[in-house]
Amino acid sequence: MQPITIYTTGVCPYCQMAKTLLKQKGVTDTDINEIRIDTDPQTREQMMQRTGRRTVPQIYIGEVHVGGFDDLNALNQAGKLDALLAG
Repeated sequence: MQPITIYTTGVCPYCQMAKTLLKQKGVTDTDINEIRIDTDPQTREQMMQRTGRRTVPQIYIGEVHVGGFDDLNALNQAGKLDALLAG
């Protein structure tokens, strides 16, 4: 299982949907490095520099920047998410 990093906020429904989808794929809470950008302004700046985006969630599987929930869901619908998770 690839390491997963998700930039989130506490009130983001798309963040919750992304985590739910990953859990349906067998990912556990301990597999996810969740970085809350609403509790530390510096982490928001780091996320924007790393991803080039301002919105959450921003999801990394391994070193691959998947994007947001819609991107994650599109990968799943295309049948490519399982392979990416497996590495």
